[in-house]
Amino acid sequence: MSQVLREHAIGMLTAGMSTRAVARELNAHFSTISRLQRRFREFGSTSNQPQNRRLRVTTPAQDLHIQHLHLQDRLRPATRTAAATIGLHNQRISAETVSGKLICMLVCMLFTDESLFSLYRADGRQRVWRRVGERFADANVVGRVAHGGGRVMVWAGVCYGQRTQVHFIDGILNAQRYRDDILRPIVVPFIHNNHLMLQHDNARQRSVHNSWKLKTCPAYSPDMSPIDHVWDALDRRIRQCVPVPANIQQLRTAIEEEWTNIPQATINNLINSMRRKRVALREANGGHTRY
Repeated sequence: MSQVLREHAIGMLTAGMSTRAVARELNAHFSTISRLQRRFREFGSTSNQPQNRRLRVTTPAQDLHIQHLHLQDRLRPATRTAAATIGLHNQRISAETVSGKLICMLVCMLFTDESLFSLYRADGRQRVWRRVGERFADANVVGRVAHGGGRVMVWAGVCYGQRTQVHFIDGILNAQRYRDDILRPIVVPFIHNNHLMLQHDNARQRSVHNSWKLKTCPAYSPDMSPIDHVWDALDRRIRQCVPVPANIQQLRTAIEEEWTNIPQATINNLINSMRRKRVALREANGGHTRY
C-alpha cells in the first residue's frame, strides 16, 4: 500500500469509519488496515519502519476528542486543550502536540476556491536603464492591454492524494449558482465518495445551507488554505507555455492541461506544510509570515 493510501486510510479511520469499511473502500485486506491502525496507535506513524519514531503520547480516543473540541469551538487555543488533557503514562501534552492532532484532519479535507486568470498579466512598474532624452523611446516603453486582454474565472478543489477537475465560471457567481453549478454536481459526490470534509471561505456566495460536513473559518481570519499556492503554481506553468495563450479559448485549454500536469506531490507537500504555517502564524501573533 502506498504512503498516500496509508494516510488516506488513517484519515478515514480518524473520521469514524470502521476498519472493514475502510478496507472495502480502498480495496485492501482487512488485516492490512488492522495492522496499519495498530502501527499508527503505537507509533503515531504510517511508515513501514517506525522503530526510531517517538511513541504516542495520547490515545486514539483522546485524538478524536481533541478534534471534536476544536470543531465545536474554532477559536479554542491549543494551550487550553493541552492544559486540560492528560496523555499516556500520566504525562502532560504540549500545545504543539494538540496542533499535530488537528493537522491530521487535513488529510480528510477538501480545500476549494476560485481564481481569476488574465490573458495578459499586468506587470506593474518596471525600472529601465536609459540615457538622457530617451524617456519615451519605444525601447523603454512596455505596452499593456486593457483589462488584461480578457479574464477567466476558475473553480477547483484539492485534497491529500487527489484533486477535482477545474470548473469554468461564466458571469457572476452568486449563492444559487454556487449551489446548483458547483456544490451539487461536483462537490457533494466528490466528498461523499472520498469521505472528506469541505473547507471554503466565508464569501457571500458560500452562504448556502447543506447537510454535510463543512469546515468554515471565523470572519477576518488569516487565509492559510493551500489551494492559493496551487493557483500560483498553475499561473506560473501557464506563463511558461510555448506558445503562450493568445486568446481566451487557448487560455482555457492551457488551464485544463496544466492543472492536470501539476504533480500531486506538490499539492500533498502544501497540505503538509500547514502545520508550519500554523506555528509561524502563532509566533507572529496573527501578523504577516513568510507563507
